[in-house]
Amino acid sequence: MAHLRGSHRKGREPVTATSIPHAPGFFASETPRVVTQRFDYEDGYTFERAMATGAYEGFKTALTRTPSEVHDEVRAATVLGRGGAGFPAGVKWGFMPPTVWPRYLVVNGDESEPGTYKDRLLMERDPHQLIEGCLIAAYATGLSQCFLYVRGEMPLAHERIAQALNDAYADGLIGKNIQGTNFSLDIILHWGAGAYVVGEETALIESLEGKRGMPRLKPPYFPAAIGLYGQPTIVNNVETLSNLPWILTNGAAAYTAIGTESSPGTRVVAVSGHVKRPGVFEIVNGTTTFRDLLYGEDYCQGIRDDNELKAFVPGGGSAPWFTPEQLDVPFEGRECSAAGSMLGSGAIMVMDETTDIPTAALSLTRFYAHESCGKCVPCREGGTWLEKILTRVVQGRGTSRDLDLLLEVGATICPGDFPHASSSDLGLDATPFPYKMTTICFVGPSAFAPIHSALTLFRGEFEDRLIDDDAAGAIGVPVAISSNPTGEEAS
Repeated sequence: MAHLRGSHRKGREPVTATSIPHAPGFFASETPRVVTQRFDYEDGYTFERAMATGAYEGFKTALTRTPSEVHDEVRAATVLGRGGAGFPAGVKWGFMPPTVWPRYLVVNGDESEPGTYKDRLLMERDPHQLIEGCLIAAYATGLSQCFLYVRGEMPLAHERIAQALNDAYADGLIGKNIQGTNFSLDIILHWGAGAYVVGEETALIESLEGKRGMPRLKPPYFPAAIGLYGQPTIVNNVETLSNLPWILTNGAAAYTAIGTESSPGTRVVAVSGHVKRPGVFEIVNGTTTFRDLLYGEDYCQGIRDDNELKAFVPGGGSAPWFTPEQLDVPFEGRECSAAGSMLGSGAIMVMDETTDIPTAALSLTRFYAHESCGKCVPCREGGTWLEKILTRVVQGRGTSRDLDLLLEVGATICPGDFPHASSSDLGLDATPFPYKMTTICFVGPSAFAPIHSALTLFRGEFEDRLIDDDAAGAIGVPVAISSNPTGEEAS
C-alpha cells in the first residue's frame, strides 16, 4: 500500500495539502503517509475499498513467517507508542513471560486527552487497518483474544469498527484457523464509559473487568506480567497498531528510512487553538519541527489574524507549555523532554497574544481535577484545591499568598523540580521532563502542569489580578495561609 495515494472521490485526483470533506478536520499533504492513505477515499472505511487498496496484505505476509520473525520485524522498526509514553511496541511485547497462558491484547481507543482527536479519525476512516494491526500483533505475541476498548462518546467509530469486524469475520480473516493456518483470534469490541483516567493502561484493564476505572500499583501490576484477569496483557494505542500493516507490507527498513533513527516513521497530530488552519496532520517523525507544523503552508499556515504566538502545549493538555523559543524543537521524544515537556498524545494546543493565560490554565486544571478517580489523596484533594485557589485568583479575589499556595499544593503532587521550558527573557534554563509524582498515575500531575507552566512563564498576568490582604478581608475572602509562613528552610 506504500505506493497508493488514492482519490477522495472516485475518478478524481487525490487531494493534497487541503481538507478532505469526508474526513472532517484532516488535511492531506505531500509528506509520506503511512496510516492515513485510505482517508483519500470517501468509502475507505468499507470492506470493499479496504480490500481493493491492499488491506490484510501485511497480515497475510506475517502468516508466511514465524511469530518470532514478525516480532523481530516490528522491533527493528522501532514503532514508538503513540498513546503518550512513546515506548517501543516491539520491546513492550517482549516483556510478556514466554510460558504463561492465556494472554491478551487490549487496544486503547479511549482517546480523551484534551486537544487529541487523531485516533477517532483513524477508527472512523480506516477500521480495517486497525483490525489488521490487531491481527499482526496477536500473531507475533501468540495470543488468541483481543479487546478493542473504544470511548463511548465515539458512536461513529463504534459503528464502523463493528461493521468492519463483521465483514472480516465473514471473510475468514478473524476467527478459527485463519487463512487455513493454526492461528485463531477473536476480537471483542467494548464500549468505554467516558472516564479520562482509563487512558492509563491499568485503569483501562480495571474497567474492562467491570470495575471502576482506577489505576493499579506498578509493581506488581505491570500489564505484560499481571494484566487483564491476572494474565499477561499487551496494551497498545490505536495509532501504534495502525502502523503495523504498512511495516509488514513494506518492511522495517522502509519504515526507518522515514524520520530519524530514534523516532522513525510518521505520526498523526491534532492541532487546535489559535492557528489559521487547525486540524489533523500526518507528519514525519523526528524531523518536523513545531515551527514547520504551526507555520508551514502544508499544515497550519500560521497564527490566526497574523497575531503573535504566545504559548503552545506540545503534547496534550497534561504537557508543560512551550513558548516561541521552542518552535524549532523537533517531534523527537528526547529533544522535547530535554526542552522541558513531552510529545504525549500528539495534541498541540496553540495560544496567541490575545490569550488570557490564567483563565487558560484554569480551564485545563478544572478538567483534570474533575477527572480524578479519587484513589490517590494528593490528586483527589490537591487537584480540587488547585482549582479552587486558581478560580479565586482568576476572579480577582486572590492574594500573593495564593500564588505561593498553588505551588505548595502542586509540590505535594509533584515534589522537586517540575519540568518547564527555558526563557531567555526570564533568564530560565529548561528543567527536563519527566517529573516526580506522589500519585499512581498522571492525572494529579496533569492538574498541576498548566498552573506551573503559566506561573513560571507568565507570572505577571497572575499578579495583575491580585488584591491585598485588607481588600480580601473586606470582601470576605479567606486569606491563604502558607504551610511554611516564615519562609525558613526546614532543618
